[in-house]
Amino acid sequence: MTIAQQRAALQRQIWQIANEVRGSVDGWDFKQYVLGTLFYRFISENFASYIEGGDDSINYAELDDEIITPDIKDDAIKTKGYFIYPSQLFSNVVKNAQTNEKLNTDLAAIFTSIESSANGYPSEAAIKGLFADFDTTSNRLGTTVKEKNQRLAAVLKGIAGLDFGDFEGSHIDLFGDAYEYLISNYAANAGKSGGEFFTPQPVSRLIAKLAMHKQTSVNKIYDPAAGSGSLLLQAKKQFDAHIIEDGFWGQEINHTTYNLARMNMFLHNINYDKFNIQLGNTLTDPHFMDDRPFDAIVSNPPYSLKWIGSDDPTLINDERFAPAGVLAPKSKADFAFVLHALSYLSSKGRAAIVCFPGIFYRGGAEQKIRQYLVDNNFVETVIALAPNLFYGTTIAVNILVLSKHKTDTTTQFIDASGLYKKETNNNILTDAHIEQIMQVFDSKENVKHFAQSVPYETIVAHEYNLSVSTYVEAKDNREVVDIAQLNAELKTTVARIDQLRKEIDAIIAEIEGEEVEA
Repeated sequence: MTIAQQRAALQRQIWQIANEVRGSVDGWDFKQYVLGTLFYRFISENFASYIEGGDDSINYAELDDEIITPDIKDDAIKTKGYFIYPSQLFSNVVKNAQTNEKLNTDLAAIFTSIESSANGYPSEAAIKGLFADFDTTSNRLGTTVKEKNQRLAAVLKGIAGLDFGDFEGSHIDLFGDAYEYLISNYAANAGKSGGEFFTPQPVSRLIAKLAMHKQTSVNKIYDPAAGSGSLLLQAKKQFDAHIIEDGFWGQEINHTTYNLARMNMFLHNINYDKFNIQLGNTLTDPHFMDDRPFDAIVSNPPYSLKWIGSDDPTLINDERFAPAGVLAPKSKADFAFVLHALSYLSSKGRAAIVCFPGIFYRGGAEQKIRQYLVDNNFVETVIALAPNLFYGTTIAVNILVLSKHKTDTTTQFIDASGLYKKETNNNILTDAHIEQIMQVFDSKENVKHFAQSVPYETIVAHEYNLSVSTYVEAKDNREVVDIAQLNAELKTTVARIDQLRKEIDAIIAEIEGEEVEA
């Protein structure tokens, strides 16, 4: 079985588990249990693999908890960030899950133990609250303890039956891909992931490629609206060969997706010391101000989000927003996220941000912010994507690429709205489409009906309108009509009509004549 076949089979199994065991529980809520169990299995196997250190004579799951010395525990936590006793491993818990009358409370105790093992260590912030959404006492699982335990046991059994192969090799990628598949499918059904539109993997790949373009090393990668961390992880997948010195950074306002993002880091074997995901409102309570700048920024912030804006008089003096001289409208925070990203961007890097199209042509404060961005030569490229690429919305979004190291004052516009493959529910970007976009992004070549590099003066003349359609002439797909041929066809048609009329008249006359004779 190829890796692709193995991954496809795994995805089918996971989706089946989620559907079979959820019962009356809402799918989007119940995903927490499937994902949480998947994560529990992963860190159990990951930790056991670390302890065993490749020694086939050691089976950590079969050891007694009593042999664990304080030194062993201390050393493991410093390295892995957490500790799991042999009895707490997923494989040992699942053995007796169906007959364990205390399963829900035992699991709660294990999760508390894993999280608390990091207390006082550098990994504490990365581990704390990881299982917060895995509520084993919730009535969502059933009204009685027996019902809760039955459903929990079913989830454990289902996840235990997934074949990830040996832990090394493709195992890690399979865990992560299975996780992302489940997230994306629930997002497709629920419309939104934790309140924000989930970024499909092909779009994530494009964004990562844009942000990392021609950088052989970066200090760190940052997502100011991290969601489940998919954009950060695409950067890792695309650029494993490059040096990412200080790892993956992000901020997320939603507590559930914040936990999912941290889990996702571990599931892709990113250790606690290589990521820093924080909980909070990026616009009003930003983290990492002292950790700037970032060489690569990727983001899909929420569209047209309401925010406090001008109702907070201190924000106009915020160093992120003050240079523009105006705040993003209170009803549309899109440009607040853009200015935030720009403030965090290094002089060598790029920011690639998914944006709602309206911000590129509307007047008022948004026009003034566009003027600030263009006058200071921060806008490298605006890319118009095809509609219906995102789950839950048919909007044809744009990608804004910001740079602080442009060598000229032109701005590139790419109309990629015609690049998509039609699927059942959504359009998708193929690898060939992504490559086509990246090729013209790199070359800055003008391509008729596809890409145009526009001088600064032209943008000023258009009152800082940054809509792709303003500068890239759409291809005329109307059928070319040969007038001479059309006229000839009309003459033939008219002659035929005349002939038919004569024949009809003759028939009518004949009928009328017969009626008179009668």
